[in-house]
Amino acid sequence: MNIIDELKWRGLIYQVSDEGKVREYLSTPGRSLYCGFDPTASSLHIGHLVPLLALYRFQRAGHRPIALMGGGTALIGDPSGKDVERQLIARETIEASIESIKTQVRRIFGGEVRFVNNYDWIGRTTAIELLRDVGKYFTVNWMMQKESVKNRISRDEVGISFTEFSYMILQAYDFSVLAEQEGCMLQIGGSDQWGNITAGTELIRKKLGKEAIALTFPLITTADGKKFGKSEKGAIFLDPALTPVYEFYQYFMRTDDRDVIRFLRYFTFVSREEIEALEVTLAERPEQRVPQRRLAAEMTRLVHGEEELLKVEAATAALFGTGDLREVDPAMLRIVFNEAPSVSYPGLEGLPDLPQILVDLGLSKSKGQARKDLEQGGVYVNNCRIDLTWKPSAGDLLHGQALLVRKGKKNYGLVQVG
Repeated sequence: MNIIDELKWRGLIYQVSDEGKVREYLSTPGRSLYCGFDPTASSLHIGHLVPLLALYRFQRAGHRPIALMGGGTALIGDPSGKDVERQLIARETIEASIESIKTQVRRIFGGEVRFVNNYDWIGRTTAIELLRDVGKYFTVNWMMQKESVKNRISRDEVGISFTEFSYMILQAYDFSVLAEQEGCMLQIGGSDQWGNITAGTELIRKKLGKEAIALTFPLITTADGKKFGKSEKGAIFLDPALTPVYEFYQYFMRTDDRDVIRFLRYFTFVSREEIEALEVTLAERPEQRVPQRRLAAEMTRLVHGEEELLKVEAATAALFGTGDLREVDPAMLRIVFNEAPSVSYPGLEGLPDLPQILVDLGLSKSKGQARKDLEQGGVYVNNCRIDLTWKPSAGDLLHGQALLVRKGKKNYGLVQVG
C-alpha cells in the first residue's frame, strides 16, 4: 500500500497542505521529512507515538526521516495547546532530556536515526539576524490569526508573552534551515502544530522561493472523550523508570472495546487483513479481549523490546492463574504488586495464623470473617486454593521472600518474609 494511502486507511491524516504535491514528493524514494520534539521532559509519552511512529512508517517506506530535537525552541516554550505561559527550563536540563529521548527513539526504530538539534543554528543566530532574516517575512496580523496565539490573547488574565509569541517564527526557521541544508520539504506533526508548520511553509515560499508541504495527524481521544495517554497516575511515559513496563502493558490491555481497533490502526504495524480479522473476533467474542492482548503486546514489544514483553506476559499469566508465579521476574513481581497491600514478618516462624494475615492485609475485616472466607474456599496463596489447615514452608516463598495472598478474583496482598 502507498504510504499516503496507508496513513489514510489508518485514520492518521488530519490536515495536508496539498495531497497531490505530497504524493508527488514521496513518489521518489529517499525523500527527507521531519518531525520536531521539544525536550521539555526527560521522556516522551505515548501521546508522542503517532508522529514518532509516522517517522518510522516513512522510513520503512524507503524515505529519510529526521527527528528534530528542540534544544533551542524548548528554551522558549511552545504556546500551542497551553492555557498559561510555560516555565522556562535550564539548558543543561534540556540537553539531558535530549539524550534520554534519543535512547527511546532509537529503541523504537531498532537502530540508528537521523537526529538534528535546532540549538545548533538557533544558538548561533543573533537577535539582529533573526529579525532581519526571518522576522521580516511575517506580519503580526498574520501571526495573530494562528489558534495558539488567538486562544491566549482572548484571555486577558493570561495573555501571551513576546517570547512565546515568537515561537512560531523559530519553528518556521527550523523548517527553512532543513529545507536549505537537507533538501527537506515536508514537515509532519500533531494537528496542534498546524499553525507552526504552515509558518514554515510560508517562510520557505517567501525566502527561498520554493513550495514546502505539511501533513498533520489527529489528536487522539478515547471513546469517552478523554485525552489518550492519561491514566489515574498521569501520563504514560516511554521511560520504564517513570511508567513501569507492567503498567504500560496494562494500560493498553484496558483499552475500551470501542477504541481498540482504532488504536491497532494508529499505533501498530499489524496488517489491514489481521486488524479486520481481529475486529471480527472482537464482535464475536469480546469477553476474550483478543484485540487488546494483541495491542498491548505490539506496543510493549515496540517500545520496550521482546525480552520485557515476555516478562510482563509471564507476570500477567501468573497473576491470573495460568502461569507459575515462581517464574516471574522478581523485579517485575515487585512492580505488579507495588500498590497492593503488604505486610512484613521476620521469618516463617514469625508468621501469625492465616486469619490474622488476612486481617493484617485488609482482605478480611475480622478473624471470624477470615475463617469463613477460608472455609468457603475463597482464599488462595500463590494462586493455589488453601484452607485453615494450610501451613507455609520455605518452598512456598516466591524468590525466597514472599507469598502472594488472594481473596476472590481481584483482591491481592503481599506477605514479605524475612
